[in-house]
Amino acid sequence: MTTTPRIAIIGAGPGGLVCARILQQHGLTPVVYDLDASPNTRNQGGTLDMHPDSGQNALRAAGLLDEFLTLARPEGQQLRLVGRDGRVLFDAAPPEADPEAGNPEIDRGQLRGLLLDSLKPDTVRWGHQLTRVASLGDGGTHRLHFIDGTTVEADLVIGADGAWSKVRRLLSDAVPVYTGVTFVEAGLDDADTRHPQLAALAGDGTMLALDNNQGVIAQRSSGGHIRIYLGMRTDEDWHRQAGLDLADTTAVREALLQEFTGWSPELLGFITDTDTGYINRPLYALPVPHTWHHTPGVTLLGDAAHLMSPFSGQGANLAMLDGADLARAVIRHHTIDDAITAYEDVLLPRSVEAAEGAAEGIDGAFAPDSADQTLAHMTQRP
Repeated sequence: MTTTPRIAIIGAGPGGLVCARILQQHGLTPVVYDLDASPNTRNQGGTLDMHPDSGQNALRAAGLLDEFLTLARPEGQQLRLVGRDGRVLFDAAPPEADPEAGNPEIDRGQLRGLLLDSLKPDTVRWGHQLTRVASLGDGGTHRLHFIDGTTVEADLVIGADGAWSKVRRLLSDAVPVYTGVTFVEAGLDDADTRHPQLAALAGDGTMLALDNNQGVIAQRSSGGHIRIYLGMRTDEDWHRQAGLDLADTTAVREALLQEFTGWSPELLGFITDTDTGYINRPLYALPVPHTWHHTPGVTLLGDAAHLMSPFSGQGANLAMLDGADLARAVIRHHTIDDAITAYEDVLLPRSVEAAEGAAEGIDGAFAPDSADQTLAHMTQRP
């Protein structure tokens, strides 16, 4: 890069923060704008497995791999398949080799904290909700408008603003569509002490119980917490059709128990024994393929570019690789336009392939014969 461009990153998720970190390492001064009032405004979600060729690749480029490995949980790679009768059908212990060769887990909040701490002070501007982005008509510069009335001009706008990205509107008319599957999230606190039987069934990593368009998924986090996802192939407004108030914990519990009639008492414990209540999370994805024509001065990364179901295991990993690849392109090329072109030449085909796999993954996991499909897939893994 022969000049110092004004770079605005919209969204302080893993992809945007990795991008900002690498740009700063090379003397550039990106600014990250996030709608949250502070880094602790909301829970960052569950746990992530960092893949060597994507998430770990990005962390290495950011100079943060060693710090990541001190926080990561290699034991979290355990993957267990359980039948709806509670029997363990398949149990893959985590590898004992070099953790960089596997996919060690880390809590989303820990990962975000690691990335935020690596940035210079005031890199992230909290409480900046973007309302729209407008081209200034000069072949690349854009003006960002925020909800408080302030505006900022940038030579490069990076849309890292997630599923419902406002930046994406400059490039694509695509909007996320409902996948047909809804997760109802719950959780167990201090699980090994307060819920020892459920903790033992969940194991140290992820437990999957999938059968006939339904699923009970338990995912271990740090601090003794287990996050639970109760999955159903159902209508997007299933709760409204049932006349259900999602704020009524007792009513939601009873509705879920009705949905999972015939499942073992052990697995139903993940519904009845929750310490956290229930959160309704319909799953959305962008159409596949999702591509766009090159537009000077603006590009996308992460969910803004390729929102997909969590059954790819690649969402956050790809977002971080996107961020690293985009930063490296900006550093290596003489103009912003050349950098965006080089980045999107890699991003778009990679995104399409991953999104196709994610769509196949969720369709297989929530199908009439999902238990047999999943067991066959797991037993064929190297």
